[in-house]
Amino acid sequence: MNVPKHVAIIMDGNGRWAEKRGLPRSSGHLEGSKTLEKLAIHAMDMGVEVLSVYAFSTDNFKRSEEEVNYLMDLFIKMFKTKFDKINKRGIKVFISGRKVNLRKDVLEAIENIEEKTKDNTAGILNICLNYGGQEEIIDGAIKLAKDIQNGLDVTNFKREDFYKYLYHYLPPIDLLIRTGGELRVSNFMLYEMSYSEFYFTNTYFPDFDKSEFNKALFMYENRDRRFGGINDKKGN
Repeated sequence: MNVPKHVAIIMDGNGRWAEKRGLPRSSGHLEGSKTLEKLAIHAMDMGVEVLSVYAFSTDNFKRSEEEVNYLMDLFIKMFKTKFDKINKRGIKVFISGRKVNLRKDVLEAIENIEEKTKDNTAGILNICLNYGGQEEIIDGAIKLAKDIQNGLDVTNFKREDFYKYLYHYLPPIDLLIRTGGELRVSNFMLYEMSYSEFYFTNTYFPDFDKSEFNKALFMYENRDRRFGGINDKKGN
């Protein structure tokens, strides 16, 4: 099976999953966190090397204070206690995003999970928290500008070289999945997804189980990825 090296998921539909069941939106976020833990382990078992997930965008601070605080408390709980299985399976955890606007206890939890899993080698779970794709490009451009000021020669600078200036040095996204029925990318990993295959599903994220994930992998296997060229073997 042709398994994508880097899969990214926009984990949408947690709140709607809960509302559909007459539950508070927080119940959907909690259920979604359980789904994420299972999916991360399953993805690595299937041969995926990097799983990036959109946990909280820079624009999500526009939501109610109650929902934002619940999500921050949930992140702390996940990073401090709920990710034991992920750590035991040898998965390294990265957190991508801006640190500004994050509470001190959230920053401490981020530092804790990254330190705890830093030597793991079975795969990478990249959690995008207080993240924006345009913001990442801006922050990367600022880093690059500083290097240029310090004498970096950019005469032969290639688009591949810019990956070093993003929040983490990860490979391009091969497969982007969005759950919840929306058909947009919502400022998520814009530089990394330039040649990724897209998979949209109406399934809300809490219900996006292993079998749903496998459907996306099977779809990917049948995609003809040409990267602007021609696949002679397929006669295109």
